Amino acid sequence: MSRITVALFTALTCLSANVSADGITGEAGAGLSYQPHDPTGSRYETRPVPYVDLDWGDVSLSTDDGLTWDAFKASGFSAGPFLNYLQGRTSNGELQGLRDVPDMGEVGGFVQYAPADFWRVFASVGQAVGGRGGQGGVLGRLGGEVGYPLGGGVIGSSNLTAHFADARQSQTFFGVSADESQASGIRPYNAGGGLQNVALTQSFEFPLAPQWSLLTSASWIHLTGAADSSIVKAVGDTNQGEVQAAVAYKFD
Repeated sequence: MSRITVALFTALTCLSANVSADGITGEAGAGLSYQPHDPTGSRYETRPVPYVDLDWGDVSLSTDDGLTWDAFKASGFSAGPFLNYLQGRTSNGELQGLRDVPDMGEVGGFVQYAPADFWRVFASVGQAVGGRGGQGGVLGRLGGEVGYPLGGGVIGSSNLTAHFADARQSQTFFGVSADESQASGIRPYNAGGGLQNVALTQSFEFPLAPQWSLLTSASWIHLTGAADSSIVKAVGDTNQGEVQAAVAYKFD
């Protein structure tokens, strides 16, 4: 999560002060994430992150999906545009000599089928914007999520998502040019497009008090086509993990 999503969250929160009590629903809070520094898994770091899962009519803002608008809704289907955030990369430590990748935005469209509140399948395609000198490209997601009660007010959910990228986007994080190879000592590599990784996430929500909850999640990320990158083989990891915890307030 980042400045773009935080700004969007702040804007919606400010707007909520001027709408009726039933204007905005969902949860919002803050927490910590222990996650890979970059998609190659070169190292791990702890980051403060906001937790957001808010709805305002046909507009939604969530940690995973970004800002979305249900321009079309019928019989459980919804579709529309979205704006999301892509975390960049600071090329220091074992990545010294590679180019930095700035934080970028992603603009695109999504389609979702959710006939009930506890499960959904979804797909999205977006274009990365704000990169430098050829950085950024086309990204895609295809996945599903199911939620279930576990007793005592505890709610669990499981999410499986496949992430795709074109050659330009893959090259941004996984490619190594001749100049970068000379500066970093990592052999040159030209990344291709296709399936980049598959991520499985298990989440739990524990009630703490009226309107307050503790939310936790753990993810396993397995690199597929991107696993052939010389960066991954030299300093990264094909199998990566991520854990998050946040305390959130529920808006009714």
